Amino acid sequence: MKPAAKLNEFGQSAWLDLIGRKLIESGELKRMVDEDGVRGVTANPAIFEKAIAETKEYDAALSKLVAQGKSALQIYEALAVADVRDACDVFRPMFDQWKGGDGFVSLEVSPTIALDTAATVEEAKRFWAAVDRPNILIKIPASAEGMSAIRQATAAGISVNITLIFSVKVYAQVIEAYLGGLEERVAKGLAISQIHSVASFFVSRVDSAVDKLLEAKGNKELQGKIANANAKEAYQLFLQTLSSPRWKALEAKGATRQRPLWASTGTKNKAYSDVLYVEPLIGRDTVNTLPLATLQAFNDHGKVAETVTQGVPEARAQLRKLGELGIDLEQVCTKLTEEGLALFSKALENLLKAIEKNT
Repeated sequence: MKPAAKLNEFGQSAWLDLIGRKLIESGELKRMVDEDGVRGVTANPAIFEKAIAETKEYDAALSKLVAQGKSALQIYEALAVADVRDACDVFRPMFDQWKGGDGFVSLEVSPTIALDTAATVEEAKRFWAAVDRPNILIKIPASAEGMSAIRQATAAGISVNITLIFSVKVYAQVIEAYLGGLEERVAKGLAISQIHSVASFFVSRVDSAVDKLLEAKGNKELQGKIANANAKEAYQLFLQTLSSPRWKALEAKGATRQRPLWASTGTKNKAYSDVLYVEPLIGRDTVNTLPLATLQAFNDHGKVAETVTQGVPEARAQLRKLGELGIDLEQVCTKLTEEGLALFSKALENLLKAIEKNT
């Protein structure tokens, strides 16, 4: 059994940070499910942009959509919805077997409307209806405006993947939005057991940003350590939530746990281990979304053990030391969220240009 498949024994799911028509139609995605331990996939405009700009796998579909007079944005949405729906069907047997415990595919609302709550909720509802599969997760960014959108979408019965979470403080707000949405449904006598959620907590980008600040202060001791320490602290908040009376009341009514999902887990600093953001974050009720290269590296030489609850005092000491050095992690995380939204918006802009170029 490959390491990614062994993660299941410790309650973690390996999801692939990649989607594409060729991946699905060739049977490669099904093979990865059967052999590589993949239990879900995520999609974003950057992934589609790369496939459309660099391959011919969408040429036939593009021609048909152009002939129908679709705009570039309408073409992207049609391609994305079709791929996500087909991927959902690949994972549907797993989703049914695990009774909603796994087998999810994520589709992102447009990052250009992340600061518009009403528009985000409207698009989430539209994508949810268009894909029409129980194992779809609609991705909503954890912007200030996104918190209300998360709550409203959850209350509307939509399963949400909250993305671009960098700080534990923001993660607490995400948990609150999910619980609040569930409570709204309960108050109306509506079912909540069919609603699922993950909270995508970004990891490696934190080290990329903090390492530069540490280098400027001449501190090498904490380089490459803050991102995992931050994630371990987030997991402690998750555990605290599970033990709260508020959560237990919802769980008694059928609520499903909003799992922490470790995102941005590809190693960006070549001096670090290529599984640095996988091995230390293994634990129950978690997901790790892996870029293809990271999945392959982990399946080649990754070590599997329960680690996310290990070394918490050390992690907290590292976070305290960071503050003592005058580095405000919350400020860093706020900037990363803003940069992430800008990058996602740019990716969508590039995607639409690629579609126009190919039509």
